[in-house]
Amino acid sequence: MSSYFTDREYGARPATIDVIGDRLWAGLFTLIETRIGDGSFGFRFPEQCPDGNGPCGCDVQAFSRVLGAEVPWIEWPFSVNEVPDTPVILDLLEFCASAVGEPIQGSYHSYFGHHHLSWNRDGGLARFVADVNLLFRRNAIAYELTSSGQARRLLPQPVADVLGWAMFHTGDAETDRLLEAARQRFLSPKPEDRQDALEKLWDAFERLKTLEPGANKRAQAEAMLDRVATPDSGFREALGREAAELTSIGNSFRIRHSETTQETLTSLDQVDYLFTRMFAFVRVILRGTGRGG
Repeated sequence: MSSYFTDREYGARPATIDVIGDRLWAGLFTLIETRIGDGSFGFRFPEQCPDGNGPCGCDVQAFSRVLGAEVPWIEWPFSVNEVPDTPVILDLLEFCASAVGEPIQGSYHSYFGHHHLSWNRDGGLARFVADVNLLFRRNAIAYELTSSGQARRLLPQPVADVLGWAMFHTGDAETDRLLEAARQRFLSPKPEDRQDALEKLWDAFERLKTLEPGANKRAQAEAMLDRVATPDSGFREALGREAAELTSIGNSFRIRHSETTQETLTSLDQVDYLFTRMFAFVRVILRGTGRGG
């Protein structure tokens, strides 16, 4: 089903939840169990007919052994009552996407009571992706599977638009590398990647301060802000206050350094807030100094 009544009448729920809970896990669990049962994963793990006449289903032992090696944090057999961590579920879904195909029944083998099967890879993958993404949308989950079966995080549209179209031409290869790495890692569904994105963005901010001529870093940073806004203007003063506040945040919280005196960020919401705040500031600097953005 492409949409439900509530979607059509009231609009889809904003995709703001980044933890897969028990209700959604039960639905995903059932999608996977159903495809194990109908032989869909036989595309990658075919069970062979005992008479040697070709594949007839999914080899569940092969499926579970390779799954355990590729996603070692998953417990087999799955339990509908034990919800894995969200990144582990996303790995599981990517594994399933790599193995799925639409089973096509061939000749019927009456002795064993089964059909011999072949698989439509494209059709099976598209249907699996659509089924998973429907559950994600209905539960306001901020993830989706791409058409190739990879999990990615969904951002609020204004943030996604800015990140997606930003170009980095700072004149310094390392600054460009840090900014691009920050963007790519921030899109990742993995919490550690998003923390790393924040670190790289703060590193890029510190390098940006040194790209203008000046006797020292402070003079260079002031020259940078003077290019963005007219000196002595209200906006220039606001930029100076924001630059000082962002520098203080970087020194006070565990972003770029790991001293015991620094406060650890305790949630992904905090990471996302600081990233979007810093990225907005960096983008103003890039655009104001002709360095992309």
